[in-house]
Amino acid sequence: MKFANWLRRRSGFDTRAAEYRYGRDPVLGFTAERKHADTWVNSTCGYCSVGCGMQLGVRDGRVVSVRGNPDHPVNRGKLCPKGLAEHYTIEAEGRARYPLLRRKDAFVRVSWDEALDTMAARFRSIQTRYGPESIGVISTGQLVTEEFYTLGKLVQLGLGTRNYDGNTTLCMSTAVSGYKRSFGSDGPPGAYEDLERADVIFLIGANIAENHPILCSRLESNPGKTLVVVDPRVTKTAMMADLYLPVKPRSDLALLNAMLRIIVDEQLYDRDFVEKHTSGFDDLCQSLQEIELDAMARITGLDPELIVRAARLYANARAPFIGWTMGVNHSTKGTETVNAINNLALLTGKIGHAGASPFSITGQCNAMGTREAGFASGLPGYRKFESAVDRAELAQIWQIAEERLPTSRGLAYPDMIEAAISGKIRGLWILGTNPLVSFPNVDVLKQALDNLDFLVVQDGFHPTPTTELADLVLPAAIWGEKEGTYTNSERRVSKVNAAVDPPGEARSDFQIFLALAEKLGCRDELFHGWSTPADAFEEWKRVSAGRLCDYSGMSYESLETSGGIQWPFPAGSSEAPSTVRRLYGDGVFATPDGRAQLIATQWSPFPEQPNAEFPFILNTGRTVEHWHTRTKTGAISILQRMSPRAWLEMNPADAQKLKLNSHDRVDVVSARGRVIGVELRVTEIVGQGQVFLPFHFVETNANQLTQSAYDPISREPNFKQCAVRVEKQSGVNV
Repeated sequence: MKFANWLRRRSGFDTRAAEYRYGRDPVLGFTAERKHADTWVNSTCGYCSVGCGMQLGVRDGRVVSVRGNPDHPVNRGKLCPKGLAEHYTIEAEGRARYPLLRRKDAFVRVSWDEALDTMAARFRSIQTRYGPESIGVISTGQLVTEEFYTLGKLVQLGLGTRNYDGNTTLCMSTAVSGYKRSFGSDGPPGAYEDLERADVIFLIGANIAENHPILCSRLESNPGKTLVVVDPRVTKTAMMADLYLPVKPRSDLALLNAMLRIIVDEQLYDRDFVEKHTSGFDDLCQSLQEIELDAMARITGLDPELIVRAARLYANARAPFIGWTMGVNHSTKGTETVNAINNLALLTGKIGHAGASPFSITGQCNAMGTREAGFASGLPGYRKFESAVDRAELAQIWQIAEERLPTSRGLAYPDMIEAAISGKIRGLWILGTNPLVSFPNVDVLKQALDNLDFLVVQDGFHPTPTTELADLVLPAAIWGEKEGTYTNSERRVSKVNAAVDPPGEARSDFQIFLALAEKLGCRDELFHGWSTPADAFEEWKRVSAGRLCDYSGMSYESLETSGGIQWPFPAGSSEAPSTVRRLYGDGVFATPDGRAQLIATQWSPFPEQPNAEFPFILNTGRTVEHWHTRTKTGAISILQRMSPRAWLEMNPADAQKLKLNSHDRVDVVSARGRVIGVELRVTEIVGQGQVFLPFHFVETNANQLTQSAYDPISREPNFKQCAVRVEKQSGVNV
């Protein structure tokens, strides 16, 4: 009962009851009377990928309140703590207001013309000297889709470099790669409604109670489900489980392969579906012969009977939902683990139907938008760089020579950092992300940035740890100050609207891209006649037409009135915008032969095992109050008071051995760095030999500890496991 009350308090509120009606707003200083809005502007939340509909209350040209949109199909009026306080980001301290150029180790305010002239000239000079791909661009998951689409064209065709990626590679590229290998295309097959219609829900490495709390209300509204949670840590989500599987860190792939072996041996798979709609069954079965239940039980730390129970529970379910987030993705075996999850769905034929879906719960508000339209890991519209047909089709739409389109992907985010260290990349443009906190083994990143000839950072906030190192800072508008669309985890496209103007001389990213295109001399060719994001949206609709991610039947008006539309929604569709759409319900996949691929996978230990010097396994993660590197939430006093600092969780048995007590200040040390003076929490939430540290806090940056280890397919970092020791801090606490 206590946890149910906690969840109601923190996972979704009727936000109209949460407005300050009396006294004084603790952040903006408004009295209750001034909190009453004159107008309400519909929009979509700019934090996580759930895509909650919001209404921004405006009075006297300022956003004074927010509330959940009761008519929005995603959240039905509820918001999480971050959403409830999101309007405070607009007037938070540290907003970037003016272009700043570094001169003699100090920032000087300059005009937009000078800033963009300098950027264009410095980048062109670097390319003249070192080649076109001596420039790299690292974007975010928080621009609107229209901006991602514009930026992709500008980088690939205007700047002429293939080295373009997003910080979504740090969180979602594993899911992308796994979907592509199994189904032939990116794109989560299911819908949020599946959480309410599934009879069995498997969550693997997905603490949705804290990371995606509004989805928890969906799960709670399904009284008939059996909830299975797979996680090494007893998270708030694990506390809700009917069956909790406390696997050892990074043993999820061993568990999944054991389940697959049981399903095949007991002939619990759908033979007809496998024969008609998949390839690779024989190879998969051959690989599974090497899987021994007792060995997998030792690897996972689970009783063999629990693994058998889990396998039968999934295989015999009418409509099983299997969801995951960073606990799966943040791994050197992440893509293979996603493939094993997809194998479960394909073997049993449980995909594309109400309740039945392998579902990656995306991280950022518009990671899906950049995956679809961004021109980074693939051509826009889920086209492939390597496909001559795809290149010819896109060149025809854009009326350019096909030879201008790249035939292969450029460097992924981590590889750009390595290329900066080696001197192959000399200029870097970072947009809307703060890698000085978020990148693994952060000292490697510092070395890379120090080696650049010119660094541009475009952000809504300054100073941040990353903007402080820039040669040029470009001030960008943020959520609440610009227009466009986001696409959420269930492929629902929702409208984003501006309620107020950005501060000072800050501009929307879209305006910055068009202005830079003008300086580079490519605006008329690439963006002829464009002046607003709606122009980019209309072109993107044409580019997406006929593709899996078809937007062509959407309009800004229909998105506003419907509360969002799931793709695919082709022009002329007879379906209502509100219809729930799933992928692959007809058994036809986005592969050349229409068959999904069953892929054999193999578990192996994570790269850095604990030893005598570093005996603990470090796990990292989030807390509900904060977002990524706290650039936004750290400036909001309400959220900061709820979670003011990081902590380290340690099992009581380990704490006793080290003679440590709760609230002691400790240092956490790896072979790469040291986090100093973090508060210890002694708790059985973590198992023996494991510790947990949230990654939001630059003051105790977990990425001083993490390693440079990446999934070889997706290039996503192995944030979750590295070897550390814990020492009681001596001297003054920090």
